[in-house]
Amino acid sequence: MDAFNLLKADHRKVEELFSQLESASGQAKLRVFEQIKAELELHTHIEETIFYPALEEPKQTHELTMEAYEEHDVVKKLLKELGRGKSANEEWEAKAKVLQENVEHHVEEEENELFPKAQAAFSTEEIETLGEQMESEKERKLRRGSSKSSSSKKSGGAKKSASKTKSASTAAKRARAGKKGGSKSSSKSSKRSSSKKSAKKSRR
Repeated sequence: MDAFNLLKADHRKVEELFSQLESASGQAKLRVFEQIKAELELHTHIEETIFYPALEEPKQTHELTMEAYEEHDVVKKLLKELGRGKSANEEWEAKAKVLQENVEHHVEEEENELFPKAQAAFSTEEIETLGEQMESEKERKLRRGSSKSSSSKKSGGAKKSASKTKSASTAAKRARAGKKGGSKSSSKSSKRSSSKKSAKKSRR
């Protein structure tokens, strides 16, 4: 799964939901907003745990990635404030419009500036790997959300998954570093591992 295609699909889904929000009224507006909130929270989660950490390292994407984190913080704050609303009054609707404008600006910056620079910084294989990691993390979060009944058991599992996610993004960074080192470093590491194995066998 191409990382950029996955994120763009999320963007289009949220755009569609914002269109529905504009035409909805009363309690239906709040229901559509809950869908937008769920989509944006999931989207920002996979970007912040997998995609952005990988993009922090390359010079050409570092500054834009730092900006993207800040834009996410603004969106999160607005989602929290709107989530407290009991009715879609005038004040609520004005704030929802601000949220939409912030999301649209963020999407435009990502797709027109960040994505092309990231595409140049990473290989096709690395982009595919990031996409696969984000997709599996999305599925994990959705599964977890639908089965919250055993929350005490899941707290330990969530920590493990979080550490796996961190190691996944670290692996993406290492893959980039490995590219610079070339095939020599990989052959050296394979020689080291084989020599360790033979050393263990000789001890036995």
